[in-house]
Amino acid sequence: MFDKMIEISMLYDFYGQLLTAKQQEILKLYHEDNYSLSEIAEEFGISRQGVHDAVKKAEKALHEYENKLGLVKKFMDTEDAIAAIDSQLDELIKENDGNEGLRSKLMDLKSIIDRINE
Repeated sequence: MFDKMIEISMLYDFYGQLLTAKQQEILKLYHEDNYSLSEIAEEFGISRQGVHDAVKKAEKALHEYENKLGLVKKFMDTEDAIAAIDSQLDELIKENDGNEGLRSKLMDLKSIIDRINE
């Protein structure tokens, strides 16, 4: 459940602007503001089933955008690569404690990686 919420939140961050304004609002209320289907139905003056269908349709659209564009996967892959590089730099810095010139260059690289990851 929690993983699905994170997944939908990430998909929404990347592709939310591609949804209709109504889909955006319903997903925001449901996933970010934790409104129940009944509360959203009351807000929009539609049935609870209508809200359920709208949520499922919007989530399906987000998944279709990801299947076509793959931006979330690329983002996650980049985050993993940056973490691996950062970890390798930490090891190299420790291994080269006596070589101040190399250690300084490695620290510069680590600083660049940290700025990318901010």
